[in-house]
Amino acid sequence: MNDLSKLKLPAEVMEILSECPGYVVAGSVAELADLSCRDAKNGWHEVAYDIPDKGRVVEARVCRVRNGIAANYIEPYMRRRDPECMVIADNLPTNKHKFKERFGSDFDGLRKETFEWFKTQELAIYLFAAGSPDKGIDSIVVAPANAGFFAFGLALLQGILDPKNLPKGFSPKAVIYVAPPFRHTHFNGKQVVVHRRSDEMYEMFSYNLYPGPSAKKGVYGMLIDLGEHEQWVAAHCATVQVVTPYENTVTIMHEGASGGGKSEMLEHIHREHDGRLLLGSNLVNGEKRYIILPRICELRPVNDDMALCHRSLQRGDGKLYIMDAEDAWFVRVNHITEYGTDPHLEGITIKPCKPLLFLNIDAAPGSTALIWEHIEDEPGIPCPNPRVILPRQIVPRVINGPVAVDIRSFGVRTPPCTKEQPTYGIFGLFHVLPPALAWLWRLVAPRGHDNPSIVQTQGMTSEGVGSYGPFLPGRYVDQANLLLRQFIENKRTRYIICPNQNIGAWHVGFMPQWIAREYLARRGEAKFTPEQITPARCSLLGYAMKSMMVEGQTIGEWFLQVDKQPEVGEEVYDKGAEILTQFFHEQLSKFMEPDLMSEGKKIIDCCLNGGTLEDYCSLIETAPIIVEN
Repeated sequence: MNDLSKLKLPAEVMEILSECPGYVVAGSVAELADLSCRDAKNGWHEVAYDIPDKGRVVEARVCRVRNGIAANYIEPYMRRRDPECMVIADNLPTNKHKFKERFGSDFDGLRKETFEWFKTQELAIYLFAAGSPDKGIDSIVVAPANAGFFAFGLALLQGILDPKNLPKGFSPKAVIYVAPPFRHTHFNGKQVVVHRRSDEMYEMFSYNLYPGPSAKKGVYGMLIDLGEHEQWVAAHCATVQVVTPYENTVTIMHEGASGGGKSEMLEHIHREHDGRLLLGSNLVNGEKRYIILPRICELRPVNDDMALCHRSLQRGDGKLYIMDAEDAWFVRVNHITEYGTDPHLEGITIKPCKPLLFLNIDAAPGSTALIWEHIEDEPGIPCPNPRVILPRQIVPRVINGPVAVDIRSFGVRTPPCTKEQPTYGIFGLFHVLPPALAWLWRLVAPRGHDNPSIVQTQGMTSEGVGSYGPFLPGRYVDQANLLLRQFIENKRTRYIICPNQNIGAWHVGFMPQWIAREYLARRGEAKFTPEQITPARCSLLGYAMKSMMVEGQTIGEWFLQVDKQPEVGEEVYDKGAEILTQFFHEQLSKFMEPDLMSEGKKIIDCCLNGGTLEDYCSLIETAPIIVEN
């Protein structure tokens, strides 16, 4: 159906559709899957454009596989997100680069040029409701038809509406324009996504085809903006209900920068071939430590990356309520390197009931795409960011609708820390945080060590407020205030922080958050005795565990308190604490705006003045963390 006359579309869209050589209005994901490889030759469809002075440039090669569509980018740079891709082209408040500041001219000229280019292309059009049909934004996509795989991926992530059966009152308030050639003609090959806000319409111009910034996170920016106007948060998190073998249920909301373990929080624990769990491998002496966990908890996933903390969901009972903001999940699979690493995810993706989109996976036309077969960025170097888009409807035991959060966890990718190389890798297996400290961690939101999801950055850098800073079109301080209200109002929610990759001199992968998940679910409400936790040597890390037993097995104290590791010691630990402290001081200064809530100013002042754990505990009222026997 190509008739959109009954809809009140933006004038620019109507003009484009009236003058372009042709367009398809897709009404289902299946239609977009077919479009992805419609013009394939010998099984391959090349997404290519004629670029002045460069000739024909191939952006991606796409093929149909038995379990969906596989798309691979020609340039390694295009296989992960550029953290500096967002640019703002309006006069509303923002902390992001303005288009004119970055590129030296107003956006109006390029906007018109983009519309003229669309008039020369066959287009793919479809409609969707960003975030949620009743709590989100009515939206429309305008994309070149030869980039059908991109449209297919966004339709999986956010859903697609049949134009013959639209919700009553559907009226687009957001438009995504997808125009890949301009990456080469105007932006020197870089990923650029231009956001243009107004009271009437949110326009997003995606000038590249990697869906991270151009589809998924672009829509996220729209939802953040909507939540800011309506006074709620679009959180960057994965949430799971954990049901123990004893039928105790705990809901964990895991936040953090890209690579911080959000998708992994929904995964089952990875086992060795003999069934044991590899807790860690010592990077100095090669020693390995294992634990045995015969029966693990049942996982009921809620969301994978974006959640609505909508005001209409809140019940005022001291806990935060959230719901998924997506129809599918953008799952990174770089840690799945061979068959049997994660049988649950492998089984879902090998023979799904719906077609999936595979990115950066080595697959041939007509084959079965396998999530452990990663393409190489260069000979012998696998791409660190292979992905699969997984519709939530095919995820076993997935929960629809809102849930109450018991524990908010925060994930940080940590480097090794040894006497030879002191770093901030001083986190124990997990730490318990008072609310004030937990809020600070959401403000500084470190990207962490060896981040696989973004173009490489050096040193310790920040993802920005809530860990969704790169996708935020507005001001950091406004989101800081919204987050702080959550921490103040939800007195029954608990907070922890989990490292991944390394604990001091031990390589641990994502095992810390998996073990913490099992342990905390079995404990129920997260209250501890003085014999179980102690103030961490670094006050920014809250409480460290003194002892920890999982199914009768004791976790060694060197996994809980890194200063106890002989490869680290107190002096090296303190150097790592200095790195963390300096990072906090550098990042927190940007939030000291006049309209920051007074409670927030007190918390930041506490940090800048070397506050103790006791100081942080006094700043936001909460249920006691430590109780006497």
